[in-house]
Amino acid sequence: MENIENIKFSDWQKIDLRTAKILEVENIEGANKLYKLLIDIGKEKRTLVAGLKPYYKVEELKGKTCIVFTNLEPRKIKSIESQGMILAAVSEDESKVRLLQPDEDIELNSRIF
Repeated sequence: MENIENIKFSDWQKIDLRTAKILEVENIEGANKLYKLLIDIGKEKRTLVAGLKPYYKVEELKGKTCIVFTNLEPRKIKSIESQGMILAAVSEDESKVRLLQPDEDIELNSRIF
């Protein structure tokens, strides 16, 4: 593992991670790795852009519960405003990517600590 700088606990407390459900998955024209996702956080729906295409088929993502970084500053990717980031585990050689998910059902918008 690369040498990563430690952060203060107060910085960690600023991060808002929530459970969400992937409602829709769309291909983005001209993007080999990206999907446009519509997710339900429980209190609202948001659009995310995620580099999951090499690792998941559209039908594998639809309906999945996931963890979303909800208070990440929005960013334009391929002319789409991505309103958060879906969290995933990535193998060291980046050959495998797996969404982070709760191990059992839990309400959408549940906070991750």
